[in-house]
Amino acid sequence: MEGNHIVEKIDSILPQTQCGKCSYNGCKPYANAISKGEAEINQCPPGGEIVIRALAELMNVKYKPLDESYGISKPKAVAFIDEDTCIGCTFCIQACPVDAILGAAKHMHTIIKKECTGCELCLEPCPVDCITMPEIKEIISDDIANKEANIARKRNNFRILRLEREIIERAERNAKRKLESNKGEKAKLIEERRVEIAAAASGANNG
Repeated sequence: MEGNHIVEKIDSILPQTQCGKCSYNGCKPYANAISKGEAEINQCPPGGEIVIRALAELMNVKYKPLDESYGISKPKAVAFIDEDTCIGCTFCIQACPVDAILGAAKHMHTIIKKECTGCELCLEPCPVDCITMPEIKEIISDDIANKEANIARKRNNFRILRLEREIIERAERNAKRKLESNKGEKAKLIEERRVEIAAAASGANNG
């Protein structure tokens, strides 16, 4: 298979949790690493045995059990924020790989339950431990799981593009401020020089 095609096939098998437990910054980078032989097929705890077997079949390699040094498989869960304890620090918002947390600085945050992938990346940065991961009790069909994975992939891609755009816009604003500052300094120097010349000319005329 061609490089891009196999990456897409691998990525379509991965659960799109975007948790980074595989040691890569999301499912797509992990898929890319697998395609290049730089990562094993058994590094995805959220995917567990089902994903490993599917990857083994796709890559035509022998099945191997989950490498638990990357974590253990757990039942599906979604984040829950204790809104009475939340201090509005925004650290969880910054950590969420699919923008599934609503809120603003110094205001209460809340989880968009249907968008949460259960990645757990919001837990560690929370300074007041107000986030828990309650297990989802209902059985999720393969069809719904696939739809949720596709949504998570799109939201993660959108977030990556948004962050890239924000970096560019921030750089442009800084460059504009620097240019305006330089123009101000230049105008100040020109004015100071003009005053010096005028003063010198006045002195010469008086002499």
